[in-house]
Amino acid sequence: MSKTKKLLERFLSKPRDFTYDELQRLLKSFGYEETKAGKTAGSRVAFINRTTMHIIRLHKPHPGNEMKLYQVNCIEEELRRKGVI
Repeated sequence: MSKTKKLLERFLSKPRDFTYDELQRLLKSFGYEETKAGKTAGSRVAFINRTTMHIIRLHKPHPGNEMKLYQVNCIEEELRRKGVI
């Protein structure tokens, strides 16, 4: 099984310790790239798929690196809605 497939399975199992770094790797494997909206963006980031022009916006988790469950759920919903997963 590929690393991406394992990471997707981990993401879909909704673990409490899914990290922002793992999310970056997962979305990158689907063709998304991370962008920040200027100097005042703070913790807000967007992941853009330049092929489909689909944008996923979220706040980076802080002070820790673990994603909140609601964020994982929203991202999963977006990826399913766009037919990515």
